Amino acid sequence: MTVPTDRHPSTVALLRYMECDHLPERLQRISRPCHDLAHAMVEALPDGPELTAGLRKLLEAKDCFVRQALNA
Repeated sequence: MTVPTDRHPSTVALLRYMECDHLPERLQRISRPCHDLAHAMVEALPDGPELTAGLRKLLEAKDCFVRQALNA
């Protein structure tokens, strides 16, 4: 999915961190659902502080899931 450029800079920045194509396949399987949810929320919601907070928390969760997969 392409990161939109017509959104608030915070939204764009957080979506960039959700990209997962650079990861090995086993980590992409962990990361991809968070990526897809982030993009779905950006499509469904306008920019604002709660969207930014939600994306940031989803990014934190994705990072935790990927770290756990690395530890497995």
